[in-house]
Amino acid sequence: MSGHAIGTSGADIRAKLNHPVVDSDGHMIECTFAILDFVKQVGGADIANRYEKYLKGTSSAPGRRAVWVGNSGPASIDRATAMLPKLYMERLDEAGIDFGVCYGTQALGVLRIADDELRPVVYRAMNTMYADMFKGLEYRLTPAAVIPIHKPEETIAELEFVVKELGLKAIVMNTQIQVPHPEVVKNAPELAEYSMATTSPAIDQGDKYDPVWAKCVELGVAPTCHNSTRGRGTLHGSPSNYVYNSLGSFGKGSEYFCRSILMGGVASRFPTLKFAFLEGGAAWASNLYNSLFEYWEKRNVRALAQNLDPAQLDVDLLVEKFEKYGNEYLTPERIRADPDHPASSRLPVPPEDVDDFTPAGITKPGQIRDIFANNFYFGCEADDSLNGLAFDTKYNHYGIKLKAILGSDIGHWDVPDMTKVMVEAYEMVDEGFMTDDDFRDFSFGNIVDMHCGMNPNFFKGTIVEDTAAAYMKEKAEA
Repeated sequence: MSGHAIGTSGADIRAKLNHPVVDSDGHMIECTFAILDFVKQVGGADIANRYEKYLKGTSSAPGRRAVWVGNSGPASIDRATAMLPKLYMERLDEAGIDFGVCYGTQALGVLRIADDELRPVVYRAMNTMYADMFKGLEYRLTPAAVIPIHKPEETIAELEFVVKELGLKAIVMNTQIQVPHPEVVKNAPELAEYSMATTSPAIDQGDKYDPVWAKCVELGVAPTCHNSTRGRGTLHGSPSNYVYNSLGSFGKGSEYFCRSILMGGVASRFPTLKFAFLEGGAAWASNLYNSLFEYWEKRNVRALAQNLDPAQLDVDLLVEKFEKYGNEYLTPERIRADPDHPASSRLPVPPEDVDDFTPAGITKPGQIRDIFANNFYFGCEADDSLNGLAFDTKYNHYGIKLKAILGSDIGHWDVPDMTKVMVEAYEMVDEGFMTDDDFRDFSFGNIVDMHCGMNPNFFKGTIVEDTAAAYMKEKAEA
């Protein structure tokens, strides 16, 4: 590792910082037997048996390849750490982390349950289990509740339950709803599961999900996305190669939801709502952010009217050029008779009917900047060598810094030693890709800004309560 001796630990990095470290995305590994205990408690023995069969079916599905994803061998202590929150908290100082938000592992699979009877029971059971597992650890750790998104009323009910009844403060939502093709459902319902296509709750839904976003604002919780894109029907669908499927998949899942929120107008309609896109890094975010301005330049409503409106086509000029430069089949007579080529130009509608930005609530490019600067937070793993892009003002339009947040991913295969996460993260400073101030924002300030921006009391009663309050006061006075 560059910049540090091999024996350097997260505790050594933390000792040199003048600010706390808040981990936006650590992981617990749930024991299936414990989940089934809580499913039985919430839904009864029959539902618990159904869920157990569901788990066995998904793990042994045809074409599914066994994958090693949990730490073992020398890192078995880290595996135990992720399974036991009390041990997790005890080892935070070794990792150089002051406070952590913990997401489930099996929760990521629960997010995809389509069974309308099974799903709400499993969500409720897992959230109840999380609250119980982390009871008494609130000073250093908080779990993220899993929130269904298939039906808005179901979403709202679970949000109310986890915040008001369980006292949980962080949430993760499914942002890729799998929907079967209606013709298959109609004509061959037994094949519906093989015709699934992804849809987002944030675009092409009208106002169906607006009560969900309003409820998040009311309850002070920031929706987080932890979706990847993998499996049959995606571009990450190899039945034999896990690495092939995994590479870039979280970034693409995050980009999908982020793009939906922006172009679906959610961020414009709910300007105080903050979103986090976890584990995909910041490179995709920089690409999306900067690409949006290129699209804006060419496809805002004024540019459409000036440059692309078929009604503005100079047919006489076309005829003149066909006459001079055409041939036996590219003739002036043929182009005058049928000038609207290519076929995609045959849109006899006013420019506002093909305008994608105004319906999204964007009428000037500065609004794109403001949404990225105020509403979006990008979860970055410590070993991502492109994390520094978020802080490079030379690349980003308007010279902004994207709000990257450190997510350790402790508990998963890509963290073989939790005590080295901060060592890897700090290499960005050692190698000149982040300043000390950038690193403060990356490992502390931005995640505080996100959660306190939704809920000023998010860190109340925690080890970072005073420093978080001071940071927010400093930010307000800046």
